[in-house]
Amino acid sequence: MSDGIRCMWMRGGTSKGGYFLKQDLPADVCERDALLLRVMGSPDARQIDGMGGADPLTSKIAVVSKSAREGIDVDYLFLQVFVDQALVSDQQNCGNMLAAVGPFAIERGLVAAQDGETQVSIFMENTRQVAVATVATPAGAVRYSGDARIDGVPGTHAPIPLEFRDSAGSSCGDLLPTGNPVDEIEGVRCTLIDNGMPCVVFKAEDVGATGYETRDELESEAYAPIRERIETIRLAAGPLMNLGDVREKSVPKMTLVAPPRHGGAVTTRVFIPHRAHASIGVLGAVTAATACLVEGSPAAEVATIPGGKAKTLSIEHPTGEMSCVLGTDNTGAVMSAALLRTARKLMDGVVFG
Repeated sequence: MSDGIRCMWMRGGTSKGGYFLKQDLPADVCERDALLLRVMGSPDARQIDGMGGADPLTSKIAVVSKSAREGIDVDYLFLQVFVDQALVSDQQNCGNMLAAVGPFAIERGLVAAQDGETQVSIFMENTRQVAVATVATPAGAVRYSGDARIDGVPGTHAPIPLEFRDSAGSSCGDLLPTGNPVDEIEGVRCTLIDNGMPCVVFKAEDVGATGYETRDELESEAYAPIRERIETIRLAAGPLMNLGDVREKSVPKMTLVAPPRHGGAVTTRVFIPHRAHASIGVLGAVTAATACLVEGSPAAEVATIPGGKAKTLSIEHPTGEMSCVLGTDNTGAVMSAALLRTARKLMDGVVFG
């Protein structure tokens, strides 16, 4: 496209990428994906010939459109553009990129801004679930500055609370797709769980890690045998989670858990799936928090759980923590999930593929 294509580059949570109106992209999926690979500069470890930042967390795309669904403002399709493969995947959601969908929708005129704050109801096409984002809009304009701080992002910004609805089993069909709180895979006790993000949750010590490693340590040559073992577990878990052959898919995420060290509920280290996450994904955090409430699970065995029906679980990760508010019923089952994110507009213009 020699004339370029309209695009807004935004940070959403601890990720960033390109935000496009669906109408501005090719309707044909193959043409669309080929364009996005060129935009990002994939496949190339440095993504030197594109906009990607040589990291899965900065090689992401949001496709947004006005929704025809009753009670929904916009539809949001998340696409993960692989860095070193010519692959664009729609097999997962991204709750971090979700944080900027509301502001983007208002900026592009898909949702009318209110004076004060504007709620944007978002249908997540990847998992067919709904989230509601509350965006600061004083005087009817999106405000990105504010006092909210999230770990993994420097500075402070306007808060964007996200409320998730009907997220259990969004990709796998059930919260626990095997029906079991624990399944043994390759000799490791795992919880196969999906509360918005398909995850395999297991104790770090059961694969030879501590759960307190840095990202660089997890990606070092010394940890290669551990990564190989984790990938073997992931490939075996895929069919059990109704995800089929996951060899070329970005799910399930592999979540290592350990006792908290900084006053939180649990410590996590996540592979997404082959690179170690610098923090933890939004829906990955929700799912990890939910795993802590599954009786008999590896996460429950190491977690510190607060009392009450509304439980705030601080999920510790390599660069800080993410707090999830889980609402439970009389049986302890999770009924709702909410958390706080921020976003920022970085660039608005045209990008060339």
